Amino acid sequence: MALQAHGDRKYHTSERLGDLAEWTSLRIERRRLEAGLQSDLTLECNEIVMTLGGRSIVRRTGDGDTQKTFAQSGTTWICPTGIFERNIELSAPLETLHIYLPPTLIEQGALIDYEIDASRAELAYAGGFTDPMLHQIGLGFHDLLDRPIQPTDRLFVDGMRTALAAHLLGRYSVDQWVTPVKAPSLDSKRLKRVIDYIEAHLAEDISLDALAGEAHLSPYHFSRLFNEATGSSPHRYVTDRRVQAAQQKLARAGDSMVQIALDTGFGSQANFIRVFRKATGLTPGQYRELCRR
Repeated sequence: MALQAHGDRKYHTSERLGDLAEWTSLRIERRRLEAGLQSDLTLECNEIVMTLGGRSIVRRTGDGDTQKTFAQSGTTWICPTGIFERNIELSAPLETLHIYLPPTLIEQGALIDYEIDASRAELAYAGGFTDPMLHQIGLGFHDLLDRPIQPTDRLFVDGMRTALAAHLLGRYSVDQWVTPVKAPSLDSKRLKRVIDYIEAHLAEDISLDALAGEAHLSPYHFSRLFNEATGSSPHRYVTDRRVQAAQQKLARAGDSMVQIALDTGFGSQANFIRVFRKATGLTPGQYRELCRR
């Protein structure tokens, strides 16, 4: 019997990207979640959500806990069976991987064999964290998408699902997970104000002082807190956004290299080529040619 996966109901404005992979005890989806509110829902199975691409402030409430997170690649959430999850809101689109697991992660017999207390074999409502091992397991499942099912996949899925369940119960069960103590951070409103400023001024010179001013912090404290919130320095973040904006323009015919360089804040074609090649391994011209094929 297939899992009662809730993706289409919970993420009502989302788009499922490509095919899904599904077995009786596992379902894997890749989605594009749009900005805005999602649906309130009582979860009928366990859901693991991993960010594959994009950056967004994510807010959600469940199990008496309200969580706010700056999500980027690798950010993960755990949504246990039976939790009523509400007020799920994204400030910007994200591409995400969703792993659905049955309410009972491990069969009763296996719990006894491995001396695991059944009363504690329940996942916590944990979110906004990064876990390299969990991320690698997720990417292993991700590789099953958008290709024909092979005879050996069943063996792979059984092994990976057991590894996933063991890792989840070892670190994220109700008696293991402890909500991290929050150090001083760049709150979501100030972070959004900074990001909105960057988006509105990509074509201009963006100084550290201007960004710090948007957050009402000194440049020193702003740089540290921005790095903690996003995983990037302010300079690196602005450069990455300019490269991404240039990629979008290069994919569309029309604008010259010089115009794209100016519109995305690189200042000159020479600087544009140098920074773009360092970031992508291709010159802008090579990238445009690939997009035309």
